[in-house]
Amino acid sequence: MFLTLQQLDIEEKVKNAPDNGYQIGLLIGSYLPFVILVIVAYLLYYFAKKNKKRN
Repeated sequence: MFLTLQQLDIEEKVKNAPDNGYQIGLLIGSYLPFVILVIVAYLLYYFAKKNKKRN
């Protein structure tokens, strides 16, 4: 539910953006935290799996 609300907010900001640079920065800033979260989750999974094999 939160993602759909955020998507609507992003679309509204893109419509009102003054130029293309602002639009690109807005999209990168919106999706970057989710990408980083996915990478951190994968790394935690990878290291936990690797540690489990050692024990």
